[in-house]
Amino acid sequence: MQATVENISNLERRLTVAMPMQPIEDEISQRLSRLARTAKMAGFRPGKVPFKMVVQQYGQQVRQEVISGKVEETFSDAVHQNALKVAGYPSIEPKPFNEGSENYEYVATFEVFPEFTIGDLSGIAVNRPKLKVVEADVDKTVEVLQKQRATFEPADRGAEMGDSITIEFSSQIDGEQVENTNGQHVSMLLGEQGRLADFDANIVGARSGETRKFDLAFPADYHNPSLAGKTASYEVKVVSVSAPKLPKVDADFARELGVEDGDVKKMRAEIKESLEQEVEKRVNAAVKTQVMEGLVNAVEIDLPKSLVAIEAGRLMDGARQNLQQRGIDPASINIEPSMFEVQARHNVKLRLILVDLVRANELQAKPEQIRAAIDGYAKSFEQPDEVVAWYYADQQRLNEPAAAATEDNVVAWVLERAKVTDKKTSFDELMGKEQA
Repeated sequence: MQATVENISNLERRLTVAMPMQPIEDEISQRLSRLARTAKMAGFRPGKVPFKMVVQQYGQQVRQEVISGKVEETFSDAVHQNALKVAGYPSIEPKPFNEGSENYEYVATFEVFPEFTIGDLSGIAVNRPKLKVVEADVDKTVEVLQKQRATFEPADRGAEMGDSITIEFSSQIDGEQVENTNGQHVSMLLGEQGRLADFDANIVGARSGETRKFDLAFPADYHNPSLAGKTASYEVKVVSVSAPKLPKVDADFARELGVEDGDVKKMRAEIKESLEQEVEKRVNAAVKTQVMEGLVNAVEIDLPKSLVAIEAGRLMDGARQNLQQRGIDPASINIEPSMFEVQARHNVKLRLILVDLVRANELQAKPEQIRAAIDGYAKSFEQPDEVVAWYYADQQRLNEPAAAATEDNVVAWVLERAKVTDKKTSFDELMGKEQA
């Protein structure tokens, strides 16, 4: 085998390989001979088919299989010999082949992984949220838990946010009907997420039996493309209004939240502990996001187009699956890889940086870190030991906690070099940012 490498651009390479034909012809003959021993054709017993007929029937297929195998083998050898780190998939084209030629030649065009340097990271600025969970935060959480367990009673007044209402409605766009409950009742909780806030705002104050008419403008990025960017005229009849009745915070309430002896103080202590764990998780997530963005902005890399294209395709497939899960036909929306190129470039760049940092600084997760990550996941389950056992029953299942622990190592390594400022943050602010 002879191989030569040309640099087409900073990352693109052209590899020309020449393979001697004699060993290829010998292997083709050997395979056909073995095939002839068991070949079956009408009118002949197995293994008694004339060799010429075997060649006519299977020769081209065997030749293609042998050449494909040799191309794969020699490409791998040439890449190894020339210390090339191939990114993406090579484009392989055979050169014109003449009968009697001593060599079979092909040209492989591909990109290589970029070489880059991760320099001084002291310019990365990280604002680390700083807060302490206080009793007022516990009070707010208890109120949320009360609302989640509220019962509803008929109210002889106008509807308010938090009320449960029953309605009938219809809507039109440019005089054409879009929705109509046809007299069927629809129940909803005023102020709940998932609807446009303006819809609920137009119903506030309406009493049972009252009808409201209003226009509702849908944003351009609304998830239903048939409504996106349009204005609909609604007619809503309020059939009933029910006000919430919150349960008392007593022993029964505590038992419903899993405190067996009904001790309200113990319930509040458990809520506070849960909030502290959630705060820690969100603070870590906020710091991690800033570190990752800081790395992307601090390092310059010439990105392989092939890797960006692969990632854009992956993101596009994910978007289509998301539409299907929401009941929208992906074919009804024009989705192209170019729509995901910016995010794809970001993802590829970050991945290359992380791989280099982990390799150069030996930041791979240690077994005890992986176990700690799994123990953390398992704590939220009733039988944590079973969860731990499930992870360790299959080595493939350890990949996710190992990756998470490795990223934690990267974050810790960068924080030692970055400019970190503790920023006083309220509980509501931290939770609000995360929910947004």
